[in-house]
Amino acid sequence: MNAHASHKESAGYIAARSGLKPRAAVILGSGLGEFAEILEDSVSIDTAVIPHYPQLSVEGHKGRIVIGNLLGTPLLVFQGRVHFYETGILDPVLFPIIVARELGVETLLITNAAGGINPSFRAGDLMLITDQINLTFEAPPLAQHTAAERLPLYDARLRGTIERAARRQKITIRKGVYCGVTGPSYETAAEIRMIRKIGGDAVGMSTVNEVTCASRLGMAVAGISCITNLSTGITDERLSHAEVTVVADRVKHTFTKLLLGYVASLREAP
Repeated sequence: MNAHASHKESAGYIAARSGLKPRAAVILGSGLGEFAEILEDSVSIDTAVIPHYPQLSVEGHKGRIVIGNLLGTPLLVFQGRVHFYETGILDPVLFPIIVARELGVETLLITNAAGGINPSFRAGDLMLITDQINLTFEAPPLAQHTAAERLPLYDARLRGTIERAARRQKITIRKGVYCGVTGPSYETAAEIRMIRKIGGDAVGMSTVNEVTCASRLGMAVAGISCITNLSTGITDERLSHAEVTVVADRVKHTFTKLLLGYVASLREAP
């Protein structure tokens, strides 16, 4: 079976489990998966039972797809993602994005846990992604896609929607450039200095190729990073994945509040 047929079969399986036809989707990063629990009239699907769907192995990523209503808006929510370092190939990373498009998704919000590089950031901050630097040195092949790439990658209208939601909810939100690397190791102090010099405000091991893929498929994309730690050289503390999940858990209520505001604002956007 070719890749296109696999995507269609996965999408068909998911669509058959729910009568909703969501036009908006959210990908939840490390430790942020509980947002999906507040959807109403929801259907939850373990990715292990979806034909051809790549399996997740990283702590803090549940491996489920949830379809439900939130404030009257049908949403497709991915609890977790596959990282490039888990397989060494890009196809499993992009699989959910292509399936979402097959399901009719037009608007995608991608979230992640990231290390803070901007010295003004603190652990627990939420950062609205304004642009990205792809240091994975990978890119979704153009041959898979039929739509032209949308530039800039991060949609200005959706960024405005999130900023309005933050103001209404009295949530302080940072802005910055996300730098994606392959991982799974944390960066050295010298690498962090390099990323800062080329314009990065936060660094993580996901997102950049997903965003490029979604853009090439014609989706409008927005991104939010949860700054779960300060990177090497910004702080002297030792870094661990456990720290990432602990900080994400601490800010999950603020994060959920922001996403609620975002979904409410989607209906108001022109």
